[in-house]
Amino acid sequence: MILYSPHGDVPNCHIDYRPRTCFIMTKLGQPVSPEIENIRDSLRKVLNKYQIAEIDAESVVTGRDFLAKIWNMIIAVPLGIAIIDEKMSALTMSNIFYEIGLMQAYGKETLVIKTKESKVPSDFVRTEYVEYGSGFEKKLDQFFDAFFKFADHYDLMSEILENNPLLSIDYLRRAYLITGDKIYREKAENVYKAASIEGRAKNSVEALLIKF
Repeated sequence: MILYSPHGDVPNCHIDYRPRTCFIMTKLGQPVSPEIENIRDSLRKVLNKYQIAEIDAESVVTGRDFLAKIWNMIIAVPLGIAIIDEKMSALTMSNIFYEIGLMQAYGKETLVIKTKESKVPSDFVRTEYVEYGSGFEKKLDQFFDAFFKFADHYDLMSEILENNPLLSIDYLRRAYLITGDKIYREKAENVYKAASIEGRAKNSVEALLIKF
């Protein structure tokens, strides 16, 4: 996959990928409702169980373009989880669902966690979500069971593709981000070599794609 930043250009620098990491999208600045804090605490326990780290927009300070920072975080991880409640402002909700849209456009796995009274935008009403309450952790367990199985699917897809090294490498990158298994890096290197494109520029799309 060719990556385009929100500014419309193709980045020509290395991306610091973060396997087994989840990007949290929710209200960060004070005041944060007790419901959101409770959800994050419960979610953190489940993430720790599956050895998945979490980051959010406040995890990194660059002193540069804020949207570029968010984009880099989204590209670097395999998973994004949005947490919403009915007390959030329209501006906060807009930011959260914009970020979800970015993640889905780049093939990232996403999940929406909501409180009982919160409403999702009409474009997302058919998107499966998890409601905070009874059975919350069990539902998350079911989600993560499916999440890790995606890695095997992406690995298989990379193997059955013919004459499409870019897509094959992209599938392997997605599998690597989910599991952190370095075997997918080795497979990507082999795909790159078999395609006989080693002579491309060091900042070419293909050369940058295998550096995960």
